[in-house]
Amino acid sequence: MGPVAYRMEAWTLQELFPAIDSEELKNALKDIEKRVKAFETRRPSLVPTIGEANFTEILSDYEQLARGMDRIVGYATLRFSENTQDEQSLTFLSQAQQLAAEADNRTLFFKLWWKGLEAAASERLMNVAGDMRYWLEALRLEKPYTLSESEEQVINLKNVNGPQALVNLYDSMTNRYVFRLDVNGGVKELTRDELSTYYRDPSADLRSGAYRELYRVYEQDASLLGQIYQARARDWRSENVGLRHYASPMSVRNRGNDVPDEVVDTLLEVCRKNTSLFHRYFQLKARWVKMDRLRRYDIYAPVVKTKKTYEFADAANLVLESFGEFDPRFADLARKVFEKRHLDSEVRKGKMGGAFCATITPDLTPWVLMSYEGQPDDVATLAHELGHGIHSMLADHHSGLTQNASLPLAETASTFGEMMVVDRLLAMDPDPEVERDLLFRQVDNAYATIQRQAYFAIFERSAHDLVHQGASVNDLSTAYFENLQDQFGDSVELSEDFRYEWLAIPHIFKYPFYVYAYAFGQLLVFSLYQRYQKEGASFKPAYVEILAAGGSDAPVRILERAGIDVHQAAFWQGGFDVIAKLLQRLEAMPVVG
Repeated sequence: MGPVAYRMEAWTLQELFPAIDSEELKNALKDIEKRVKAFETRRPSLVPTIGEANFTEILSDYEQLARGMDRIVGYATLRFSENTQDEQSLTFLSQAQQLAAEADNRTLFFKLWWKGLEAAASERLMNVAGDMRYWLEALRLEKPYTLSESEEQVINLKNVNGPQALVNLYDSMTNRYVFRLDVNGGVKELTRDELSTYYRDPSADLRSGAYRELYRVYEQDASLLGQIYQARARDWRSENVGLRHYASPMSVRNRGNDVPDEVVDTLLEVCRKNTSLFHRYFQLKARWVKMDRLRRYDIYAPVVKTKKTYEFADAANLVLESFGEFDPRFADLARKVFEKRHLDSEVRKGKMGGAFCATITPDLTPWVLMSYEGQPDDVATLAHELGHGIHSMLADHHSGLTQNASLPLAETASTFGEMMVVDRLLAMDPDPEVERDLLFRQVDNAYATIQRQAYFAIFERSAHDLVHQGASVNDLSTAYFENLQDQFGDSVELSEDFRYEWLAIPHIFKYPFYVYAYAFGQLLVFSLYQRYQKEGASFKPAYVEILAAGGSDAPVRILERAGIDVHQAAFWQGGFDVIAKLLQRLEAMPVVG
């Protein structure tokens, strides 16, 4: 298929619902109530001796109810994301989250009954559960941390009106921020995404100005944003450590990911041990940009004063071509996102910052949100998010409960897709300067995805403990600055405004301890990509099997089938060895300019 003149546009949510006040949505809400009521009548049949046919019917009803709820909450979330300042969208998002919590409460008896079954009875029923076997198995793993039905119901309602409300408040506050930057003698009003393009600007003054403006705006609300974080961390610990008796705040996420604590500890420790690798890189980059030492403002600085940009249509076709060279199915799946108009690439005020891919149900093509600015990073982001979509669609033969990969595997297709795009760019233009720029970008991205995210997780681990001990917002800012000092050592000059960087990291507010999944995924992809380069086409079946598994099995078992042992520090070190080779190639190049 030849190039297509794709254009930047907002997505359409018509496949979900036409509007918040539409008859279709009203009927969907009524259908949820009918399904919940019908499911509640199943309670008397939940006994240890339940028949297999009856059990699979109940399981199917539960999955269908979950799909219906996912459509409603998914629509509410996407509507809010496209304009976080729209009061109708925010109100409906809160209503949808409340509805989901109430539906969960009314059907909670099923999960609690399942967790409480004796092993022999549960094994008998898991044997007939088909694709949903692992979902049932994972529920059983939560048994030691499960409370009574009434307690679980109270927590569900508390979560909607407590921590989730705080997260919505954080989003509403930060997405309305306007940033002002003096560019070429004129002050521009920018969104955060627009401001972030200047982090990689050739001008050192614009780079520092962009960061200073970012933290100036966040510092103005430091007390409020910090209180939101403190409340979030206290609630997380009170529920999960105090009531459920998890070993630590991070153990909650590990259990949800079905990754042993010791695997995550090993990953973070290997990251910490490799800080000197990035110190070398920052010192090398300082020589290229003619600085004695990089400031923190400069770590993403371009090494030459040129700025290559890509029209959206060119970027879209480039990404699709790179996917197609690997496997035509990958390009075909990614193309569906464009054809369905499920990609929102416009730059708009009020639009949620960052980028994401949202899988709603297996029968629907995922939705992708990003703000395309034409930078090489935006091309990589497009590949990254479409990679998520490919991952979801390769696993769409699974149920709504087992389609989505766990967090540690969720970045596999996305980061692999980015690397394919880099290879495509190198093939298109083998000029040494292009190779140099792409190598620098690869190591920049490796830092941003691995080391930076690992140190976010290390900070979170400390911050949750500090909040428990009564730390103030200022104490947390001090702890974050110390985290940066440990991360950068003497290789980078740190300025005091970075004390407030943690307030501008949405993930630690929304999804505690999510971030290590990025490091997990990137190091995993380096390993997989090495195998692809060595094995060629023979590698593809094992890779596609990992993606097609979705969330239908434990991540450790999925990887074991591909010959990967994540318990071993040597595996994680192998990912850093790939980065070391990239760095060696850069160090061998003569510094020019």
